[in-house]
Amino acid sequence: MARKKTITREHILSAVFEVISTEGFSGFTARNIANKMKTSTQPIYLEFKNMDELRNVFIDQVTAGLRNEVYNQSYTDDCIVDLIVNYVKFASENSVFYKALFVDNHDSGTKLNKFTRNLFYDKINQDDVYAKLSDEVKEAIFTNCWVMSVGLSSLAASNRAKPTVEEIEVIIKNVIEMSKKHPKVSLTKLK
Repeated sequence: MARKKTITREHILSAVFEVISTEGFSGFTARNIANKMKTSTQPIYLEFKNMDELRNVFIDQVTAGLRNEVYNQSYTDDCIVDLIVNYVKFASENSVFYKALFVDNHDSGTKLNKFTRNLFYDKINQDDVYAKLSDEVKEAIFTNCWVMSVGLSSLAASNRAKPTVEEIEVIIKNVIEMSKKHPKVSLTKLK
């Protein structure tokens, strides 16, 4: 009779979350994850082909959670402001995890950039005010708001500032207006 599997995919993903939430991606090793579960690395490799597959599944799980639970909160009547308020709140409440995902350089950075871009465009293209703007203006708003939101989030994550919803709203609305007036902005690394 075969032994019953005691370490599931969900256990492994939970351990990955614990590791990255405390150590960042520098701690993303099979040994560290196994240590969190108090087991050998064998269950990890029974569930996942390799560490790249595990990281990709984890990032997919994280982005689904961010999309469905974190970034859907409403604070204002502006979808961009709400998106950035949620981003800053996430950074403030999950500083190590935020830094691991969005600040540190790691193999999933490009995938997270695409997630951020796609989420932004999904939100604005469903909004009556923003959907009718030119692609150039939308791109300027995206780039400028992303740069500003990373700055605000980094300040919040490091406890150097705790911007309120009202403060974020004023800052982001100013950034949006500036982007509409001066849409010639491009940072190729953000794509």
